[in-house]
Amino acid sequence: MAAKDILGSLGEELAAAALVESGYRVIDRNWRCAQGEIDIVAVDGDETVFVEVKTRSSIAFGHPLEAITSQKLARLRRLAAAWCEAHPGSHSRIRIDAIAVVAPPRGAAQIEHLRRVF
Repeated sequence: MAAKDILGSLGEELAAAALVESGYRVIDRNWRCAQGEIDIVAVDGDETVFVEVKTRSSIAFGHPLEAITSQKLARLRRLAAAWCEAHPGSHSRIRIDAIAVVAPPRGAAQIEHLRRVF
């Protein structure tokens, strides 16, 4: 596994743990369809939350959230609709969140959670 893939997996693990610690219930991880992948699907109260996780080892080349473009947000919205279609049930309230993880080789990771990015 490439170093960037290992870092990405670590970031998703840290993000999922932070969500659970904040009272969310994680219901799906790394869900894939023909249109792409959703990192984390969670429930927060009565909302189904689709979470994009971006992880970097430093901010030397920019903050992780800078990688989330308007095109990426549009794709996340389409993916959220596809997930809801594939998982019938009550998904009347949905939102898209983003979590940035900066995980340096040494020291504690920093996690930033932005709600309702789209």
